Amino acid sequence: MLVSFSRTKSVLACVALACVAVALAKQPQLAARPAAPQATSDAWLSGIASGKTRVVDLTYALAPGLPSWPGSPATFEATVNATIEKNGHFARTFTLYEHYGTHMDAPAHFAAGKETLDQIPVNHLLGPAVVIDATAEVAKNPDYQLPASSIESWEAKHGTIPAGAIVLLNTGWAKRWPDEARYRNVDANGTMHFPGYSAEAAKLLVSRGVSGIGLDTLAVDYGPSTDHIVHHTILSQDIFILENVADMSELPESGAFVIAAPIKLEGGSGGAVRVFVILPQ
Repeated sequence: MLVSFSRTKSVLACVALACVAVALAKQPQLAARPAAPQATSDAWLSGIASGKTRVVDLTYALAPGLPSWPGSPATFEATVNATIEKNGHFARTFTLYEHYGTHMDAPAHFAAGKETLDQIPVNHLLGPAVVIDATAEVAKNPDYQLPASSIESWEAKHGTIPAGAIVLLNTGWAKRWPDEARYRNVDANGTMHFPGYSAEAAKLLVSRGVSGIGLDTLAVDYGPSTDHIVHHTILSQDIFILENVADMSELPESGAFVIAAPIKLEGGSGGAVRVFVILPQ
């Protein structure tokens, strides 16, 4: 009886599997989706050396006289300490304000007890690029603040922003660099006018678990801001900020990969950063 019962179970299992197979065969077949580019693709990375994979540098070279926040201390000074002709080698000493040129704001910049520049986890410094183009809106309104609805529109086209992404807002303001007067865009009352993120957009990006946000202006809060709410919202959640990012006109809305490598400055509230983007092939 045991043998007979075992055989019966086997037969019934085979019949059940056959029924499932027939049912699945009758279901409409969905078209396969193309695989999204992966930053770990050997072909993608090996293409960097050959030039097949393009890398875009979003960093301004450090030099005296770049646009800076009004009232900042001495921004950049370099002193030659040795020359090849005299010493057999070339070397300089430089002094640099932490928030000058293309730089990263560490969470500690606005949030006490949060990560300083050297404490930001290295895996947060690289991630998929989310590029939002607001150049048309900014051309009409220099005080533009990216609304949450624009982020939702991006997601409707490309999918939900993944955790660990680095969001870059392209406002077209980089065209004004390095003209400090045009970049600050100060009115007769001393108020600056340049675009930024809205508080609602900042809150939405926090909920998505992004690693960092950035843009091509002096600050992520728009020029007339007095409460710096975007800085507070973002940095309090251990998310870094990139400011004075260079021209982003070559970046696709999705599919690229960002690497933001700041100087590892112990206790830093921020610091110079090299930002580059690996474009999809």
